Amino acid sequence: MLHWNRLWLPNVVHTTCPNREPSGTAAAPKHLAVCATVGRNFGRTTRTRPSVSGNIFHYVYAVLHHPTYRERYAANLRRELPRIPFVQGTGATESRPDGRGRPSPREHGGPKDDKAVFWAFVEAGERLADLHVNYEKQPEYPLKRTENGKLDWRVQKMRLGKDKTSLVYNSFLTLSGIPPETYEYRLGNRSALEWVVDQYQVSTDKRSGIVNDPNRADDPEYIVRLIGQVVTVSMETVEIVKALPELVIGEARAAGSSE
Repeated sequence: MLHWNRLWLPNVVHTTCPNREPSGTAAAPKHLAVCATVGRNFGRTTRTRPSVSGNIFHYVYAVLHHPTYRERYAANLRRELPRIPFVQGTGATESRPDGRGRPSPREHGGPKDDKAVFWAFVEAGERLADLHVNYEKQPEYPLKRTENGKLDWRVQKMRLGKDKTSLVYNSFLTLSGIPPETYEYRLGNRSALEWVVDQYQVSTDKRSGIVNDPNRADDPEYIVRLIGQVVTVSMETVEIVKALPELVIGEARAAGSSE
């Protein structure tokens, strides 16, 4: 196996850096959680200058979504904090940069050098982060609505159909036409849509008797709108993740799979 410490940068996202006071103290300044040292290491490895810490964050966010990364290091991810690889290109082809020093997006297809691959991950991570942070601002996926009886947006407990292409919202409304790809975007061991179905229900805590009611009196259609938005986010996430470059890590290209 390749040496772990040669493949990974353990402190890509870390809350303390050299010459910084510990966070939480009165004198601790506000700063992005990416050390300057990390930026320099990325610069040496990718032969580029990720001058904005947000670029490294978006790179990390994309790598964490890569199917190969999740599958290959599943055992490690279950027992320790994730470690982030320096992803390399599959070839030495130079890409023509645009005005900001990034390779042109249309050149992401085909062989890539390290710089092109880095920016491809940054751009994908930026899109993923925007989707996931601003999920409530996304358009609703056009699900088919079947209504029955009196208008009612109130949820008690939703349930998915057997084939998961439909969702019984309540006795008034059933949503159908859910694409199978929706379930490929997962939060832990279940999809984002299944998480919403499970969490957005009226329940009562047995010990305290406190009632948890997700319905909003000031926005009665919030939950049905959220379902459409989550389907959109899931579909777009899957599309972005499938378009990520091949995961070629560190010295694997030169040294092979063993030492």
